[in-house]
This record gives sequence, C-alpha cells and structure tokens, in this order.
Amino acid sequence: MSTTILRIIFAAVFATTGFLLGQELFTHLISLHVANQLWPIVLKIVVPIIGAVIGAFLAPIAQTTFEAQLSEVEELMERLAPGQLVGGALGLIAGLVVAFLVKSVLAEFATNTGRAGGYVANVLYILFSIFAAYLGARVGAKQSLPKFGGGDAGLEGVAAVPKVIDTSVIVDGRILEIVQSGFLEGPLVLPRFVLRELQLIADSLDAMKRTRGRRGLEILAKLQEATPLEIAERDYDDVGGAVDAKLVRLARERNAKLVTNDYNLNRVAQVEGVVVLNINELAGAVKPVVLPGEELHVQIVRDGKETHQGVGYLDDGTMIVVENGRRLIGEETDVQVTSVLQTVAGRMIFAKVKRPSQVGGV
Repeated sequence: MSTTILRIIFAAVFATTGFLLGQELFTHLISLHVANQLWPIVLKIVVPIIGAVIGAFLAPIAQTTFEAQLSEVEELMERLAPGQLVGGALGLIAGLVVAFLVKSVLAEFATNTGRAGGYVANVLYILFSIFAAYLGARVGAKQSLPKFGGGDAGLEGVAAVPKVIDTSVIVDGRILEIVQSGFLEGPLVLPRFVLRELQLIADSLDAMKRTRGRRGLEILAKLQEATPLEIAERDYDDVGGAVDAKLVRLARERNAKLVTNDYNLNRVAQVEGVVVLNINELAGAVKPVVLPGEELHVQIVRDGKETHQGVGYLDDGTMIVVENGRRLIGEETDVQVTSVLQTVAGRMIFAKVKRPSQVGGV
C-alpha cells in the first residue's frame, strides 16, 4: 500500500510539474509572432498536456532512484551511534542557517544585476545550501556529544556508560552472573560483527568450538533478559576482518568501556585510550587472600608435574600444589600454605601436608 501511495504522489508531482513547465513554454512561444490564430489555442492545450504525460512517465524512474537512495540512507543511519545522529542533525541545521544568511548577500547581487542575476543567485543559493547542509551533517556526526541527565548526574553518568562486549566474554559465560549480581550495569553493546563471529564458531566443524559457540548464543539470550542489550550495526570495512581493531574503534566512537578476557585486545585497547573491564582481572581481585602459613582443607584430585606432588583446587578454582601429596590422591587432607604465585593465567598456591604421618612417614 505504501509503495502504491508513493507512486501516486510521484506521478502527481511530476505530472503537475510537467503541466506547469508546459504552460511556461507556451508563454514563451506565444510571445513570438504567429500568423495563424489557431496555433496559440493548440499550444495552450497540447504543450501542458505533453508536459504532464512526460512527467508521469518519468515518475517511476524517479521513484526507483528515490527508494534506492532512501534504503542506503537508512542503512547508514542504523550504523551510526545515537550521539552521531544528534550531532549530524545539529550540523545539518547549522549548515542551513549559514546558507540562509548567505541568501541575503545573493539577493543584493540579484537586485543589482537584473533578471539574469536573479536566476544565477537562485542557482547559487540552492547549490550552496546543499553543500552547507552536507558539510554540517558530516562535521556534526564526527563530534562526540556529552550525555546529559537529571538528578544525580554523577551516578547516572556511571550507569549510562555503555559496555562493548567481545566474543571471549560471551563464550566464557561468567558475564551473565556478574550482570545478574548487579556488579556490571548496562547498557551492553553487542557489535554485529561479534555476533557473526559467534555464529561462525557455533557452526564450526570442530565439536569443541561448536559447543562453545552454542553456549555463547545461549548466554546472549539470557543476557537480553537480564539487562538492556543493544546490537550495534556499525561496521568498519577499511580494517577488513580484524575484529579487535573494530572493537576498539567502536568503543572509542561510543565513549564506551570494553569488556573482554582477551589479553592482547586488553593491551591494544589500553594503548588506544579505551577503558577495559577484564573479567579475569575481576576474578583474581575477588579471590580470597591466602598467606603463607595459613591452613587449608583440600582434596587431592590428581598428581602434579613432580613425582611427589599432588594437586587440589579451592572452591573458586585456584590450583593448590601439595608437596608429598601424590599418595593422597582421592583423599581430603589439611595442608599448610608455603607460598603463593601470581601468574597471567591466575593464582597458584604451593602447600605441604600438615601431618606427614598421613603419607606413610615420607
């Protein structure tokens, strides 16, 4: 129905325009000396009708071009952030205001140069208006607009900062519990290119990758229920398939924080001046502090790298390497912490069995 209405509007506008142009042409033709008095009557009727018919035939072509350009504009607007849209609109208005101010100068030029100057002034005004509006919109869209809010501006400013999430935190899955606990507030921004990458992982021929990808899609579905989740259509064709570079650029454009578990992406984002929220660092920060000499109760579940070592785990997943604990595999025992090692992969605790008699006097 909307296409039919649009077609009728275009046909009416072009037919009317053709009719009016035909009348204007008739006015110029009738000014010429015509011997036969029948010709003015014929021209007055036929020329406007011919103009209307030509306009009606041109309407579908103009409509098709208009719809194609409109689709491109809609796709472009979907890729722009809200701040960019507002900035572009303000820039467009500023450009039109400047063009209106220039119009007074052109009007004076037209007054001093007669009718021909008036035509030139009108053409110049139209061209300058288009150029000023385009330039204003482009410049305005590139500006970062501050966020305004009522009430407690400080608290709302923190809550309103968007967080861009990458594939690693989605597949990891812990972000869901962090959001549900209230330690990470939205809005969360999911780039379309990250979603495509996750779908490729879910369709992978490798069984392990396929399982991780499908789990990531399930996490996304639960995240949508827990907090606002925006899918950002913005893409960057100039960087090819470099997802990390796209994430950093999107976070910079949106003045957002980047949530990731990727060590390399973390470093690159920090160099680019993007604030990073690393879930691995958060997990390390909330782990209980264990000091040398402290006593723990653990279950030895497997052997260590050395022949006499046993390995156990705390409830939070921290690995404990127990000296002389190999013979206690499958049993629970009290151990005493000897040292704590912090690595990139996490925290590792070294301990010894509290009562050596449990290992047969070793």
